[in-house]
Amino acid sequence: MSTWEDAIVWLKNQGDQQKLIEACFYDDPIEKSADRYWKSSEWADIKKYIPKVRGRVLDVGAGRGISSYAFAKEGWKVTAVEPDSSKIVGFGAIKELIKETKLPIRIKVGWGEKLGIEDNTFDTVFGREVLHHAKNIHKFCSEMGRVLKKGGTFIAVREHVISKKEDLPVFLTNHPLHKLYGGENAFLLKEYTNSIKAAGIHLTNILNPLESNINLYPKNNKIIPIFIMKLIGRMITYPGALYSFIGCKI
Repeated sequence: MSTWEDAIVWLKNQGDQQKLIEACFYDDPIEKSADRYWKSSEWADIKKYIPKVRGRVLDVGAGRGISSYAFAKEGWKVTAVEPDSSKIVGFGAIKELIKETKLPIRIKVGWGEKLGIEDNTFDTVFGREVLHHAKNIHKFCSEMGRVLKKGGTFIAVREHVISKKEDLPVFLTNHPLHKLYGGENAFLLKEYTNSIKAAGIHLTNILNPLESNINLYPKNNKIIPIFIMKLIGRMITYPGALYSFIGCKI
């Protein structure tokens, strides 16, 4: 097993993986990659769920900072939490992004299960592809709920879901990078929803794999009516299917 950074370096050195690298926003220079995310159909759909009134947002597991960049471009006061120091996929990359763009993004080193932030601090708490990495998903969601203000918005997007525990080994075997660094995971849908609800979050939207461009990106839905996508999406049970969760702290 290697590190997440090593896995991404390996991927970037594969000459036939450029489309995957760009789809995951691992391409350089980082400011162009982040700007492309801000202009993506995924972010356009996320914007439908973030509050109109800008305030303070916590980007948990911020990675190289693409969602922190997007929130900052929208006028939010951003705090990015990331445990990895990597200059490619961690807070080292976020520092470079801040340097190049001059955006007011604050970095905090930490884990989702122990944020080290005061209660009721943020108007929105956001995570992109982060909950499925939790070592303790109940504690992770509890921390996100704890630092969110009452009435604040909870958003967790592109989370891997399995329909039964037996599907997890299948998902991990098929994941292109898990064999390199061993950090992938997936949970049952009820494990996500139960943990989020236990954190004091009322779920207003559970977006299935075909219901939104948030989950579909980079393959976007522009033709099929949304009610058909919702219906078909409920039937999808392939291991690791992407779901997104939006809620409000009660």
